[in-house]
Amino acid sequence: MINDLKKDAEERMGKSISALTTAFSKIRTGRAHPSLLDGINVSYYGADTPLNQMANISVLDARTLSISVWEKQLVPEIEKAIMKSDLGLNPVTTGELIRIPMPPLTEETRKGYTKQARSEAENARISIRNIRRDVLSDVKELLKEKEITEDEDRKAQDDVQKITDRFVGQVDEMLAVKEKDLMEI
Repeated sequence: MINDLKKDAEERMGKSISALTTAFSKIRTGRAHPSLLDGINVSYYGADTPLNQMANISVLDARTLSISVWEKQLVPEIEKAIMKSDLGLNPVTTGELIRIPMPPLTEETRKGYTKQARSEAENARISIRNIRRDVLSDVKELLKEKEITEDEDRKAQDDVQKITDRFVGQVDEMLAVKEKDLMEI
């Protein structure tokens, strides 16, 4: 019973970590990376379709992305979608190839992205602590219904706290790596 609750907590906290990874991939650093365009959808015959399902996205050099479009008539649509995104990118088109130069980050934008990264990390920590609260309330419920002893309750609380500390530590490590990436010139 308690093991199921701990396993559930680990799974849910793992999902919080993967959500943070996704959020961090959308915060751009000075380097070009194909995952930067993962959140962009393009109108394709009336349906919003992810960009990576209609073109090959590759890195030309450290500061340039290349998009090789499969259908030539989609080039203007893809350009519009990239410009409308809040990434601040300006695509350059040559036939069926779209190049996206990464503008260098100013000190101000670096600080803004760092602030955004810290906010995402704090949201992940809050999510993890909420999962801990839910699991501990379930354990208290088991104690109240006399399905477990007080010793088992105390041990379960300690175990859940250790799991929580481990996942919060992962969030802190990820944030440190992202901040280092952002401040790198």
